[in-house]
Amino acid sequence: MHPRILVATSNLHKVREIREILGPCFKVLSLVDFGLPSPEETGDSLKENARIKAEYGWRKTGLMSIGEDTGLFVKALKWAPGVYSARFFGGDAKENRKRLLYLMEGERDRYAEFRTVLAVYDGKSVRYFEGILPGWITLKERGRGGFGYDPIFIPEGHTITLAEMESFQKNAISHRGRAFRKFLKWLVKKL
Repeated sequence: MHPRILVATSNLHKVREIREILGPCFKVLSLVDFGLPSPEETGDSLKENARIKAEYGWRKTGLMSIGEDTGLFVKALKWAPGVYSARFFGGDAKENRKRLLYLMEGERDRYAEFRTVLAVYDGKSVRYFEGILPGWITLKERGRGGFGYDPIFIPEGHTITLAEMESFQKNAISHRGRAFRKFLKWLVKKL
């Protein structure tokens, strides 16, 4: 039987991506599997929000729980939307992309970073793992894959957006993939 890990989210796009990253060695469960809502993200940083989710997941299920928070940090926007990426403009993901591109009109410096922080809680202590993916904001949306800001983000060293990549390509380089590979390395040593 595979070890069970709870990813304390209701975002099924993230769950699918995390299952692909971790592979078949783990049974990855989400809050949806337990009929639980996501906790409110009240932290001022990705790290705080990840911890809130991890502790909530453990309290509700008793399983080792991973809280994950990701943000898009755009240099020209003074590193916004950052921790508020999902709710920056109060709309859905498509509206967020549209408004971010509007704010970036005429901007020459299009550097941005995706940052992911994982908090892993086992009822005793919290461990953190971070993944960063540098890149640039496009002039317009490109691609149909991925989710969130993927259609307007080109990773450093590439010419296509995350939304134009196959999922295995994205997972091999992504901020989330980098954070989860650090987590796996730690977990293997722990086991």
